[in-house]
Amino acid sequence: MIKKMNKILIVGLGSMGKRRIRNLQKLGYDNLFGFDLRDDRILETKKKYKIQCFNNFQNALDEKPSIMLICTPPHLHKEYGKKAIKKNIHVFLELNLLHDHVQSILKSSKKSSSIVCCSNTMRFHPIVKKLKILVEQKKIGKIYSIHHHTGHFLPSWHPWENYKEFFVSQKETGAAKELVPVDLNWLTYIFSDVLSVLANVNKISKLDVNIDDNYQAILEFKNKIFCTFNIDVFSIPSVKETKIIGEKGTIICNFDKSQIKINLGKGWKLISLSKGKVASGYKGITPPESLYEEEIINFFKTIKNQNSCSFSLNNELKILAILNAIEKSGKLGKRIFLK
Repeated sequence: MIKKMNKILIVGLGSMGKRRIRNLQKLGYDNLFGFDLRDDRILETKKKYKIQCFNNFQNALDEKPSIMLICTPPHLHKEYGKKAIKKNIHVFLELNLLHDHVQSILKSSKKSSSIVCCSNTMRFHPIVKKLKILVEQKKIGKIYSIHHHTGHFLPSWHPWENYKEFFVSQKETGAAKELVPVDLNWLTYIFSDVLSVLANVNKISKLDVNIDDNYQAILEFKNKIFCTFNIDVFSIPSVKETKIIGEKGTIICNFDKSQIKINLGKGWKLISLSKGKVASGYKGITPPESLYEEEIINFFKTIKNQNSCSFSLNNELKILAILNAIEKSGKLGKRIFLK
């Protein structure tokens, strides 16, 4: 019913906005239209996806959308989210980075019938799904430690544009900072909430941007598992790998190859999972399109069934509180406990 009856507005026609249009069209949603302030993005979107687009937000709202996907840079989510909520439009937010903004959106949503869900793409990754099962089955027994590293070389994020010209080059919404909640999301989903952090956050590369490009932390989960957590945007080649050490053996997850290796003391057993197709033009460790499609399907099921979001504004606030604690620890040079 959603496919034919509901008008869907995509706000922000940059990389993520165009991805969501591709996802929606592949899934059979055709009642789409877009909004962006940049005429070049509007022209590109019209040409590629044959949808109506606006450069005036009020004109877009006059079309009476019932669903809005907000794909702008994170610092603009509050502005558009609150306008949508005021009109009881259901909202899907891409990754948020600003705790206070999310709190403001949450406060507004309590006075509205809008369902507001946040992006949690990595929870749909085949490795994350399989790893959650292995952990619940206690495949390697009691878990002692986790070592996680994501390094995504910044110039490879959007090879078609200069990395200094989009929001990840800004201090408040920097590239490495953006990657932190992406991985905290699924790590806390599998292991537990975080109790404390001890971190180092700084700029150490020669990238020509004024951002912290290196986030290193020791995370203490509430179930007393410790994780060395490393995020950077200067690794060549880009990498995303997680090692879990337990009383019976070790699990190594290679996200680029979509493979899990398990060793229980008798050699490595390889589990190869569906890798999926990465959209044309992307490099590094960009996730396959199938993850984003599953995420959209889940969002629309939530709307149809009037369920609670699998990743809500409250969930997002918990993740952003950890991000803030990591940055605070890096600044003060001491361990920070989460409330």
